[in-house]
Amino acid sequence: MSFPYLRIFAALDGASTQEAVARRAVALAAASGAQLLFGHVVDVAPSDTNGADFEALAQEEQVRIEQELAGVLAEARANPAIPSCSLEVRVGRVPDVLVEQFVGPYEPDLVVCGERGLSDIKYAFVGSVSRHLVRTVRADVLVVKQGGGR
Repeated sequence: MSFPYLRIFAALDGASTQEAVARRAVALAAASGAQLLFGHVVDVAPSDTNGADFEALAQEEQVRIEQELAGVLAEARANPAIPSCSLEVRVGRVPDVLVEQFVGPYEPDLVVCGERGLSDIKYAFVGSVSRHLVRTVRADVLVVKQGGGR
């Protein structure tokens, strides 16, 4: 079976679905011969920006994620069917950064993200990143559910 995907972007959120999202993205990239970009956003509200060292925050998160997903990233980087695999970390408002700094410039054919499983009350206040991606990006969006990625 052939997949139409040439570039896959996987949004990592540090939540319980992060490894499942990464594994699903690697499997899809390997099956379709797609380039793979993992992205994570350190969520910072505009009110939190006074004196913050964003570069240091991003570097710390990059190291943490590289350690947490070391096996998955090594598998992807060693797979000859995946032309490229990289991880980038940015700082800002999650929905905006995902769309404007990752999806827009990278132009993926597929976006893979996780479902956080927020309660109805939390969802009403913070919204859903996966729903935002489904509504705003011009690519297929795969939402990996809690307990998914088997």
